[in-house]
Amino acid sequence: MGKTVFFWPSKNPVLSIPLALALGFLIGLQADTTFLSSSILIFTFLMIYPTMIGVKLREAFDLSHAKVVGISLLINFLLIPLLAWGLGKVFLSNDPTMMAGLAIAGLLPTSGMTISWTMMFKGNVPAAVKMTALSLIVGSLLAPFYLLLMVGKYVPVDIMKTFTTIAIIVFLPMILGHFTFQQLLRRYGQEHFQKVLKPYMPAFSFWAMLAVIFSSISMKAKTVIAQPHLIGGILVALVIFYLANFTVSTVMARLFFAKPDGIALIYGTVMRNLSIALGLAITAFGPQAGLVVTLAFILQVQAAAWYGKLAEQYHFFGKPQEVTAKQ
Repeated sequence: MGKTVFFWPSKNPVLSIPLALALGFLIGLQADTTFLSSSILIFTFLMIYPTMIGVKLREAFDLSHAKVVGISLLINFLLIPLLAWGLGKVFLSNDPTMMAGLAIAGLLPTSGMTISWTMMFKGNVPAAVKMTALSLIVGSLLAPFYLLLMVGKYVPVDIMKTFTTIAIIVFLPMILGHFTFQQLLRRYGQEHFQKVLKPYMPAFSFWAMLAVIFSSISMKAKTVIAQPHLIGGILVALVIFYLANFTVSTVMARLFFAKPDGIALIYGTVMRNLSIALGLAITAFGPQAGLVVTLAFILQVQAAAWYGKLAEQYHFFGKPQEVTAKQ
């Protein structure tokens, strides 16, 4: 019974994520959950750490996967900013602050969930690690200048805070994961690790992801409910934003890559770093910009789960035997 409960969320993401969102939203309306803000980074670390157990350190730092990482940078810093700017002009031009919120969401790619989703759907985790670290650094450097061009305001990004975030959610879990893997191999052996221990890691990571989702949405629930008249236009723009993002990334993945790299590319371009984006949006442009990022968070986690499910069900990357042959 306990094992069934432990594995249920990761095996049913299209149900468990809406439950976490709904529960977080309802509790956030009834209680002040801002105290959870300090725990989100911890939950994010716990989400990433299991995904790093078994990842080879050399692969995470060498020059392999240059093609998929390069295309992810092209999508993240050329196509998606243009898409966000265009949608903002069409749907949110009456309120420049909301347009700024969409622009910020489009300018800060990848998050800890990039790595977790990549592992969950059997993608290339070392490539996802490279995308996450590199995209966060490049995004932090370029975002102020992109915002100046897109919304006419220069907004500095705290580079040191970004490096600290990368260290905590990428490099520290990677190093600890490496030593954990070595200890597990010595104690149990490769076969026991692969057959018995490894299946628990995505499930543990998913529970931590649900904690991040619950904490994040509960803190933003009152912000969402306070401005219902704005939600319709924002949701239309965001739905088109994510549909276009998934479509472009899937086409590029299918054209140029086998499934592992393709999955890494999709989750390395569709997932935006909305935690950093939210703080930046509220600080620089106010609560309505923050509302756009909050609604993006709700759509993003649900869309990530549905996409993975649909990709497997409808064989976006070919049937299992075809995928094996391509690889």
